[in-house]
Amino acid sequence: MLENLQPERLGGFLPLEHYAAIGEGRSVALVGADGSIDWWCAPDMDSPPLFNRLHDADGGRFSLTPTTPFTIERRYREGSNVLETTFITDTGRARVTESINSGAGGRLPWCELARRIQGISGEVEFEIAIQPICARGEVRRVNHPNASIRYIGDLTTTFCHPDEVLIVDDDDYKTAARYRTKTGSRICIAYLVADKAPLAIPDLSEIDSRIDFSDDEWRRWSEKLSYEGPFKLDLVRCALSLKFLLYSKTGAIAAAATSGLPERIGGDKNYDYRYAWIRDAAYTIKAFLRAGALSEAIGAFGWLIRTIDEDGPTPSVVYTLVGCEVPDECVIDVPGYKGSTPVRTGNRAKTQVQLSCYGDLLETAFLFAEMGHVLDPATARLMERLADQVIDRWEERDSGLWELEDQQHYTFSKIGCWLALVCASHLARYGHIKGNADRWEEESRKIRDWIDTHCWSEEKKSYTFHAGTEKLDAALLLTTRFGFEHDGRLKATRDAIERELAVGSLVYRYSGAADEEGAFVACCCWLVEAYAFLGDVDRAEKMLSLLLKPLGNNFGILCEQIDPESGAGLGNLPQGLSHLALFHAIFSLQENR
Repeated sequence: MLENLQPERLGGFLPLEHYAAIGEGRSVALVGADGSIDWWCAPDMDSPPLFNRLHDADGGRFSLTPTTPFTIERRYREGSNVLETTFITDTGRARVTESINSGAGGRLPWCELARRIQGISGEVEFEIAIQPICARGEVRRVNHPNASIRYIGDLTTTFCHPDEVLIVDDDDYKTAARYRTKTGSRICIAYLVADKAPLAIPDLSEIDSRIDFSDDEWRRWSEKLSYEGPFKLDLVRCALSLKFLLYSKTGAIAAAATSGLPERIGGDKNYDYRYAWIRDAAYTIKAFLRAGALSEAIGAFGWLIRTIDEDGPTPSVVYTLVGCEVPDECVIDVPGYKGSTPVRTGNRAKTQVQLSCYGDLLETAFLFAEMGHVLDPATARLMERLADQVIDRWEERDSGLWELEDQQHYTFSKIGCWLALVCASHLARYGHIKGNADRWEEESRKIRDWIDTHCWSEEKKSYTFHAGTEKLDAALLLTTRFGFEHDGRLKATRDAIERELAVGSLVYRYSGAADEEGAFVACCCWLVEAYAFLGDVDRAEKMLSLLLKPLGNNFGILCEQIDPESGAGLGNLPQGLSHLALFHAIFSLQENR
């Protein structure tokens, strides 16, 4: 998978689709096509950023950029999250290989962001800039006997480099340097971070060797994925991108690695997605189960069950990566990506009710058991309790899948409750959980009848966004996977959604969304999946082939949304739901062939 382009910043910002990601299961860095790392929250994904150029054109960065005009060729190594970029100038070619390294025991006790620079031909002069931001508190610079250190709040950081790198400016807040490659030259530079712990200063040769060790570990993992079918390379890349978001300390799954990136340039829908949503976690667990990545699925499922079980009588919508309550939403003082403000941290979805979460949880347990695994007693008791809650709560209004302030009887939420009870009754009948299977099944029929009575439009020949409206919701495409189809109603709903919400291969979330945001990547994939599950796999495969072009998945990192007019990426990235939807769409072709 190779990307060729000539990167250009406008107003100091790169297009979002020009970012790649590197990570190690704890933190994720975004690498711009011009060699600038513009986002890195360390030591953890939800830490304040050390580099924040995504929010501020003059903000924190770790850039490694040729001093003369250039083009690039960029790719991930096959089956790996190690990134290779070849910079091509009038005077030569040089390759930069980048990784946030892991060690033989998994993630390192410190964060190790490594960049290998190799001369391929001629000469290429690079300008290097290290400029961490100081949002964490006071910066203190100390020339320690073993390294030059910046203490940033509780972090201990250092820039490691060989003597060939010429330092031209160095003060408390930034370092500027230059390095010129020659044919056959090779060096490694790195940025190291420790949090409230001693900082190891490894030899640069060790750091360099860990790039290849990390590459081997990524390859070993991806080679075990159990999928043989169309679009395999795209599916493997989706799985590798999802691995970025699996927080190895706990098993939590972040919705995305960034915060505050806009759903419309200049708009105010700029949210923090560095938390674990039940919905995204459940979809990811199901993806890993489908692909045979059992240890990741078990780790994530265990975290989800423990967190919900300890939280209280009813599940929250979203948790921090360590299973705590998400912070209150607040605004940070930065210019915002291309002037899009306010930039938020925290997330107000923590106070919402999303009834479809019950379906996500019970379906995950059902799939887990159906694939031959065993629910432990605590998980079984939780599933029983959640199923009984659905009977008590399904007639409530909620904020829906899209987390809207307008509380309604959202159709997708009701179908999620129906799914929860169908799965619970199956689990009980086959002895995986206790409980009254007949009662759950009878109540599921009541929910389906209620949906057919209150959420169907004869005029549109479609299920609607919620009871009492003629608006449509593309999330209903996802329900084809649930087996909700009856009397041809989901086929008709699919066709109505395609007529009203699709622009070519791109799909908006719901009626009116085009006025305030881009097309939603996950919805585009759900349309493909709807065709596959409703019996037209050939059409689904053709649609997916067309969709991959605007997605740009020849490279592999997906944003949340796409502007149908410009093709520009919008929203946070890597966006877990986008990768999940593409992953499941690819699997749907194989499963329904």
